[in-house]
Amino acid sequence: MSVTRIASRYAKSLIELAQEQNVLEPVNQDMDMLRKLLKNSVDLVKFLRSPIIQYPRKKRALEALLQGKLNDLSFRFIDLLAQKTREGLLPEIVDEFALQYRQLKQISNALIITAGEITPELQAQIKTKLEQATVGFSNVEVATKVDPELIGGFVIEFEGHVYDASVRHELEKMRKVFSVNQYESQVGR
Repeated sequence: MSVTRIASRYAKSLIELAQEQNVLEPVNQDMDMLRKLLKNSVDLVKFLRSPIIQYPRKKRALEALLQGKLNDLSFRFIDLLAQKTREGLLPEIVDEFALQYRQLKQISNALIITAGEITPELQAQIKTKLEQATVGFSNVEVATKVDPELIGGFVIEFEGHVYDASVRHELEKMRKVFSVNQYESQVGR
């Protein structure tokens, strides 16, 4: 069975159990915290994926690292993964959990890339326009990123679509048009 499929099943089970116990929001916060922790700690991921380190040692380390910081259900879920020797899949499971949670709550993600910082008012206007769009869900979470190489304008990535209204993109289009040289010079004829 593929890693994605296994991660999807574990994430779905955790979501369903969290809904039954009315702790979906705290579990989502825990999974978000774990996702950030795993992305920032290559050593932790290596530790979890190590076949040499046995369950009792991993359990002690996970307890020291996470006990008291997570909802009880989240902690028991991670312990169960370790018991079943699936703790190495935790990065994939928390990513899949985030994806399924967004689908359940009908939340779309959008990324606004600009050449400079944008005002909160402009960000709110763009969010409103994206929520009114026929693509994606009506709840939109917006993240921003600054890329000075855009020169000016912006790029929006939303539900697999990219809208590029940057100066860099326009210059690239012009460069392609001029490189084809569709027009011959009339000078000297």
